[in-house]
Amino acid sequence: MSSSATQVPAPISVPARVAAIANREPQRIAIVANERRISYGELWAESVAFARALRARGLRAGDRVAILLPNRIEAVVACYGCWLAGGIVAALNAQAKSRDFSAWLAHCDAAHVVYESTHVDAADAVAHLPAEVVRWPIDPQHGLDTVPVTEVGAHDGIDGVMLDHDALILYTSGTTGAPKGVTLTHRNLIANAEAVVRYLELDERDSVLSILAFYYAYGASVLHTHLIVGARIVLAPNLLFPHLLMDAIARERISGFSGVPSTFALLLERVKLADYDLSSLRYLTQAGGAMGRGLTQRLRAALPNPQLFVMYGQTEATSRLTWLPPQRLDEKLGSVGIPIDGVRLRIVHENGAEAAIGDIGEVWASGANVMRGYWDNAEATATVIRDGWLRTGDMGHLDADGFLWLAGRRSDMIKTGAHRVHPSDIEEAIAEMPGVSEVAVVGVDDDMLGQVVKAFVVAPGLPPNSENMIKAHCRERLASYKIPRDIEFVSALPRTASGKVRRAALLDPTTTA
Repeated sequence: MSSSATQVPAPISVPARVAAIANREPQRIAIVANERRISYGELWAESVAFARALRARGLRAGDRVAILLPNRIEAVVACYGCWLAGGIVAALNAQAKSRDFSAWLAHCDAAHVVYESTHVDAADAVAHLPAEVVRWPIDPQHGLDTVPVTEVGAHDGIDGVMLDHDALILYTSGTTGAPKGVTLTHRNLIANAEAVVRYLELDERDSVLSILAFYYAYGASVLHTHLIVGARIVLAPNLLFPHLLMDAIARERISGFSGVPSTFALLLERVKLADYDLSSLRYLTQAGGAMGRGLTQRLRAALPNPQLFVMYGQTEATSRLTWLPPQRLDEKLGSVGIPIDGVRLRIVHENGAEAAIGDIGEVWASGANVMRGYWDNAEATATVIRDGWLRTGDMGHLDADGFLWLAGRRSDMIKTGAHRVHPSDIEEAIAEMPGVSEVAVVGVDDDMLGQVVKAFVVAPGLPPNSENMIKAHCRERLASYKIPRDIEFVSALPRTASGKVRRAALLDPTTTA
């Protein structure tokens, strides 16, 4: 069973769209971060200044500029400045540890690195880079060092941005845990952004509260979709204090809010939404893993006025593949919707035959938003791109109306909150401990986060009740979201005849003893 694509007009690049707004309405506010409000004219001027600084310090077309920053205005300036200078942005997870940074920086062969000088792990990774790599350390209280700009043309540098040029590398764990850099072109970015703009009906009157990291596909999509229409992006306060999010929505008259299932579960459990003036909210979007029907219904009951858009996508598809029209949410509760404009879907059986309506198979997708491939990894690219179709690794079926229903994943990837974690990253760290002979990591279902990390450890050399010791070891080496919540000691790991760990069997108590 397949679905057809909608014809869309020829696009222009994301930075070209933003440049046009900066030229037309330079005083319009683009981003709000704490007390700072930067206009489109100022954002563009700073981006051009950074582009000139990059060129002055040797950036060549196609060089990679690694950005190791949390959500802040300078991260946007660095991104757009890199594009204007002809570079490729490698957006790295700022919550990661030095070992992750080192692997990513080496893999993309970064020529320039932008990072916060106070970020200990980033500074450590950068310190071990070759001398020729250009460092751009920034103080959290200050911006990027650039060159003076006396006159900035709104289209300065735009002619060098070609749709088929590589624009962005986003890292996602692969089947081996080795770095896999999803390589997206400027055509991919604008195709995704324009499709999302159409179904959300975004325009310059909108404003979004941004809590999703720009170095994730979902967060990057939220950023660019709003900037290309002249909307306002308000960088959110810490998610650890969810009441501050509601304060910001009320104070800034926010019209849109995007989150993953755990975001909405957190708000419903810890905040009395009725205590806040949320009348400005026009839409909510949800992606980053399946949201249970119960949570969906609770959210709609708590916030009945804004439209809720359930969505599905992958980093390899820039971000978005499907969306569920809000007016059909009750009718199709549990579905992830129909293809976005320009995308086609197929359901394919293991033998390569196309599935009939209602039959479960692997979800394949094609469209202008599908990645070029994995950075410097033709073999990995060939496993997921077949004749222009992206093999998503997700299982599902299409109904008679063309709506997609997912039915689990083919891979072992753990989706915890907004993060994607490969078991081998954690297994490698735990295996370093003296006394540990074997370890296997899986994701177990969790109402709040979708999944949480659980480790099964064979450790005859460790004393009893060593869970805290293992967690402390992980805490020194891994990002917080990778630390196992649960640790179970077992005498052996279930394996196949060929010696591979049977992860599914780990969740069956009769096979783990």
